[in-house]
Amino acid sequence: MKAIVYKEYGPPEVLQLKEIDKPTPKDDEVLIKVYATTVTAADCLMRKGEPRWGRIILGLTKPRKRFQIPGTELAGEIEAVGKEVKRFRPGDKVFGFTGFSAKAYAEYTCMPEKGSLALKPANVSYEEAAAAVDGASTAYFFLKEKANIQSGQKVLIIGASGSIGTYAVQLARYFGAEVTGVCSTRNIELVKSLGAKKVIDYTKEDFSQIGETYDIIFDTVGKSSFSRCKEALKQNGRYLPTTGLINSFLTRWTSLTGGKQVVSGMSIEKNEALVFLTALIEAEKLKIVIDKRYPLAQIAEAHRFVDKGHKKGNIVITLEHSMAN
Repeated sequence: MKAIVYKEYGPPEVLQLKEIDKPTPKDDEVLIKVYATTVTAADCLMRKGEPRWGRIILGLTKPRKRFQIPGTELAGEIEAVGKEVKRFRPGDKVFGFTGFSAKAYAEYTCMPEKGSLALKPANVSYEEAAAAVDGASTAYFFLKEKANIQSGQKVLIIGASGSIGTYAVQLARYFGAEVTGVCSTRNIELVKSLGAKKVIDYTKEDFSQIGETYDIIFDTVGKSSFSRCKEALKQNGRYLPTTGLINSFLTRWTSLTGGKQVVSGMSIEKNEALVFLTALIEAEKLKIVIDKRYPLAQIAEAHRFVDKGHKKGNIVITLEHSMAN
């Protein structure tokens, strides 16, 4: 089978299309014929070996062998199941998150039955389903599980036009919040169309200086800090950062001091979120934004585009057999 392999950290050119052996599922695994995957900002960081502390897991000087096929989001069809598998059967159309095990940039991959995997929403393509995994589930995790978002709250979404951000705007609106998005000039209309009541153009205004305060500030792109956002938070407001090791320490410290808090974490197990998101997608209450599509052979070009930091929504990678729904 064809797969993308990288054996050293570096620029997009380290990603190479190779012919490798097709995997065989273990007793508790399913074999997935991958129809679509994505390129996320996290995928690009893993390719670079950044942040440096992440190499403790990935490999200190080069990727460990088990991480040499990247990619974390996928949609496809179950081709075979291990003898202990009960949740799925051959022919099931699924979408899911491979997490630190990666291996989504391949024609076939194996995942544990109990992994972050669910039946694909019936009304979307494989490409759309793959793009609705990590960004949407991460937005759900932070807004609902970590911040316990409530109807009537005021929420600021930083990076509102990105993968997490486009879903965060919609989910915050779904939960009844008043949403303000922060993005560049060219993405204002997109963010408004997703449900933001107000949009701040960061090239012209600094959200922290306009005098508005919010119950939740959700930084989906790691472009801010608690110190910068603190004055824009209400007395018991929550600052939600998706990146930064220091934020885990701030989370512990601010939880002891009361009042305004940093609330961080990592969304790894996504099954509950995938079930919730499937219902929203099938009810046509969640829009999936796809900026560009690339074939697997153009993975380096896709990574170059994401590295620029200007994508709208999601970047999808299609495989040769990915046109069926």
